Amino acid sequence: MQITKKLKTQLYIVIFGTHTRAGRAFDVGLLLAIMSSILILVIDSLPTLSITEKNVLKYAEFAFTFLFTLEYLLRLYCSPKPIVYARSFFGIIDILSILPSYLALIFPMANYWGVIRILRILRIFRILKLIRYLKDSNILLMSLKKSRRKILVFFSSVGVMVTILGALIFVVEGPENGFTSLPKSIYWAIVTITTVGYGDIAPQTPLGQTIAAVTMLLGYSIITVPTGIYSVELHNEILLHRSLVTCPNCLRSGHEMDAMYCKYCGYKLPEPKEKTASGKNIAS
Repeated sequence: MQITKKLKTQLYIVIFGTHTRAGRAFDVGLLLAIMSSILILVIDSLPTLSITEKNVLKYAEFAFTFLFTLEYLLRLYCSPKPIVYARSFFGIIDILSILPSYLALIFPMANYWGVIRILRILRIFRILKLIRYLKDSNILLMSLKKSRRKILVFFSSVGVMVTILGALIFVVEGPENGFTSLPKSIYWAIVTITTVGYGDIAPQTPLGQTIAAVTMLLGYSIITVPTGIYSVELHNEILLHRSLVTCPNCLRSGHEMDAMYCKYCGYKLPEPKEKTASGKNIAS
């Protein structure tokens, strides 16, 4: 019993930790395995590969799948709370990165689902410990959440606009010029107003070309609207987070969330948890 507990502890330090030489070596090896498996997945999608090359890649993929399966089982074994780990974000990513390979063995039609294995690249975030940058992504998400109503109103207005323009071009051009239906005409209006311009369908009459020119100008004038809305909310969210980091010595705010020293007086700032609390107290 004591030996088992000691083994779990040692495995946990190696697999989940990075403070030991073995832990760092494990992370480096796992990083190389992930990148190699992603490279195999990309190469395997090439249509010019021979049967022999495809078989070699298939065997290599199964080898990596076995390796990742073993790693997943070891994580479950040494984790203090296996169920919590299995239900966590990275636990789900881990199982999704190996499950398609086994499904392909049982159901041949599931080969196309193998592209899900590309999710293995997300595991790099855990290895490189980039999870600490999630607070920056939370700022982006909060800004998007706060601007969603304005953006929704904007896209609703654009939807009405492209419907009107599509109906107008459908009446002017007609089926003889490629505008065979109202949905296809609306599709043309969307492609034109977003300045994509596939060129698969285009107006032929002078009046239709005039409508197209107006649609293009409208596209250039409104395409920056959602960016402006989001930029304002992002700016406000950044200022809000900076105002929470207040120096206990000079009581001045405006610091980054990960700042260690006050940029005004050089005083050591409190830890992240203390920053939020102190910022709220001062703000209140």
